[in-house]
Amino acid sequence: MSLLFWFSVAVVAYAYFGYAILLWLLSRIRRRPILRSFVARNVSIIIAARNEEANLRAKIENLQQLDYPLEKLQIVIVSDGSTDQTPSILRDQTSITSIIFDRSHGKASALNEAVKQATGDILIFQDARQTIEPEAIYRLVSCFADPLVGAVSGELILDSSSPDQSLGIYWKIEKIIRKLESETGSVVGVTGAIYAIRRELYSDIPPGTILDDVFVPMHIARTGKRIIFEPLAIARDRIFSEKGKEFSRKVRTLTGNYQLMALAPWLLSPGNPLLFRFVSHKLLRLIVPLLLIIMLVSAGLSLGTLFRVIFGLQILFYILSIVGATAPSTRKFKPIGVAYTFVMLNAAAAVAFFNFVIGKKSVWL
Repeated sequence: MSLLFWFSVAVVAYAYFGYAILLWLLSRIRRRPILRSFVARNVSIIIAARNEEANLRAKIENLQQLDYPLEKLQIVIVSDGSTDQTPSILRDQTSITSIIFDRSHGKASALNEAVKQATGDILIFQDARQTIEPEAIYRLVSCFADPLVGAVSGELILDSSSPDQSLGIYWKIEKIIRKLESETGSVVGVTGAIYAIRRELYSDIPPGTILDDVFVPMHIARTGKRIIFEPLAIARDRIFSEKGKEFSRKVRTLTGNYQLMALAPWLLSPGNPLLFRFVSHKLLRLIVPLLLIIMLVSAGLSLGTLFRVIFGLQILFYILSIVGATAPSTRKFKPIGVAYTFVMLNAAAAVAFFNFVIGKKSVWL
């Protein structure tokens, strides 16, 4: 039992901290800088939207204020079966290439159709909800001066005014990992709120795909090109304050990781040049819920004072997470916030596995 416990501890520690430490050591030995040139190129900004009347006007205004030559900028927005005022808002915009689907075909199909209408050499994918900084497009495009770069991820900054900062801590760790992956080679996946690719490297996304921001860059990596993280290309968003909204978003994302393995089995083969990173960054976290159960049970069944203390600490940790779930205001206290976020994320991973097994369809979010 004790060996099983320590093995589980080691895998969980590696998934959350060890991989980052390994990347940090690698960055000290072999850093791979890229060439940059701030030359404007023809770009197409692509957005798939469904029922985004609350965000769309502000998003369009944000895009119209970008620090980028208008003659080199195309905006393509797809309304995917929206039942609110999204189609009407788009019809009123004469400077935007609008595509309006009367019924929903799914985000993947909407993106595929938008790319067909795109004229830019560089495709920049965004979501309707976030705003981006005026110089963000220049920052993304500058990275393509390096011929080895095939895709560039921007940085998503979450609203720090939210009273619950626990998810912000998780996101900071995630960004550190992406930065280190970029410095030493390629990141696994990009930020869906803002990322760019070379037009000729785009492959149609299979209908129903949840994680276009992993599917697209991983296919580009397969061609031998690098996937880079550019922290100065900034998009801004908020942490969902509605009860259960952030949990649902995380379940959707993690379900997408399972789906990717079914859509693209080569991701788990030597044909994936980022196989080690994909397993370390994406897949190991999917099995952490099982490992946490093993840790709790094995510590409870093991003999000795040390294991009794460890078992008690685990129970305390889960009690703190329950407090955080039932009384959101207590998450301001960092131990409770960290415990709640950690357990919430792993509960989402467990639900994602269940969704994948039963074949539950994902929804727009």
